[in-house]
Amino acid sequence: MLAQLRPLGHAAELVARHLVAAGQLLVDDPARALEHARAARSRAGRIGIVREAAGLAAYHAGEWSEALAELRAARRLTGDPQHLPVMADCERALGRPERALRLATSAEADRLDQAGRIEMRIVHAGARRDLGELSAALLVLQGPELDRERLDPWRARLWYAYADLLVAAGRRADAREWFVAAALADEEGETDADERIEALDASDADPAAGDPEELDPVELDPEDLDPEDWDPGVDDPTATGTAGAAGAEAGRADDGDPPSGVPYSGLFREPVGTEVPTIGDSTDS
Repeated sequence: MLAQLRPLGHAAELVARHLVAAGQLLVDDPARALEHARAARSRAGRIGIVREAAGLAAYHAGEWSEALAELRAARRLTGDPQHLPVMADCERALGRPERALRLATSAEADRLDQAGRIEMRIVHAGARRDLGELSAALLVLQGPELDRERLDPWRARLWYAYADLLVAAGRRADAREWFVAAALADEEGETDADERIEALDASDADPAAGDPEELDPVELDPEDLDPEDWDPGVDDPTATGTAGAAGAEAGRADDGDPPSGVPYSGLFREPVGTEVPTIGDSTDS
């Protein structure tokens, strides 16, 4: 990390410390992580890894517009498409599934590694679901990656997403099988597959127990801050976007549909599964 920050001179160590703090707080205290990332950005807005860190921190904090703008800036500075799934998820959170689909089917998405392509397919399926296209969403996730004989790290997330779509499609027995597979593959506790199995079993025993709670959709006005038309100046430390009306863990009914507008990652305990190598736990690299 320090090698990339070296052009900052004496400010490099301070910026690195802010990035390390952001990485350490990212999951447990995303609001504080974002404060550190913004502090780093205010001192190093022309460094790609700093804009990337600011975007990921904003994403975890539910600041969708800010995250999208920062990750776009990072992509321009580094040429790396690895965070396209996060960007597409932000578009979903802002109520723009069509834009999420454009990212998911872009030529840049073809440059993602296998784990990144899986994450993009999960977001792609979520965007189809947002548009009421459940059959198309299921097709997006179908393929050899559903082979339950293999246990790649990303399979728990894929299988969980597939199970959740099956619930929405009314195929509860099939959904339960895939939740079981996801639970067995989920060594990191990224999903709540065990809880979903219990909820399905309980609602099958008592149909009234599984009725999903009515949830209001996220109300965001893209005109307040449209990232298509707005790019924060690289030296502007005050660009904070609009506050997301739902966090990455926004309400999920026990076994029903997620609320409209909540990004697909809201189905997980963790947001979209993208590596965060730039805001790790040391300043030695």
